[in-house]
Amino acid sequence: MNSEIPYRVGLVVVIALTMSVAVYHRLQAGKTGETISRQTEGYAFAFTLRLAGLSLWFATIGYLVFPDGFRWASVPLPDWIRWVGLAVATLGAWLMYWTLASLGKNLTDTVVTRQEATLVTHGPYRWVRHPYYVTAAVLMSSVTVLTANWLIGLTSLLVLLLLAVRTPLEESLLLARFGDRYRDYQARTGKFVPRFFR
Repeated sequence: MNSEIPYRVGLVVVIALTMSVAVYHRLQAGKTGETISRQTEGYAFAFTLRLAGLSLWFATIGYLVFPDGFRWASVPLPDWIRWVGLAVATLGAWLMYWTLASLGKNLTDTVVTRQEATLVTHGPYRWVRHPYYVTAAVLMSSVTVLTANWLIGLTSLLVLLLLAVRTPLEESLLLARFGDRYRDYQARTGKFVPRFFR
């Protein structure tokens, strides 16, 4: 196996870009001072989702800090495919910025909408109803390819499956909040994939 140092450096760049965007926008949204309840989502589900997220971070940081210790989870991929993974992950960081900047102070880490929430239909929300989840899928899959690590891929898949399971509840709450406006938005906009022909 070739040296993992270039790929680890690429991973650090992706994490730095993505986390700086996410932290900044979470802090901006948090300035509302509103307390967001996790009761609607369910404490057991919230715990499971966060445990899956911690597992993903464990695998990712483990690869980054102890690459030899995580060699057992490596997948033989050609170098050029791994570099494509880095390019796509960098695109994912830009998508994260576009998504969170468009969402603005509506951002929460659960299904509950803020009291002053507005229906966002511009930016990436013009194309899909859940661009944050699409962006997460892009980032997680590209980081899996960049690191060539099936443990990162498996924990990523678990997180994405849990987010997909949560989506119907989120949409039902948005329907209850925005009514026909959200129903019309659903009719013209794909959940995760754009509807180019409508």
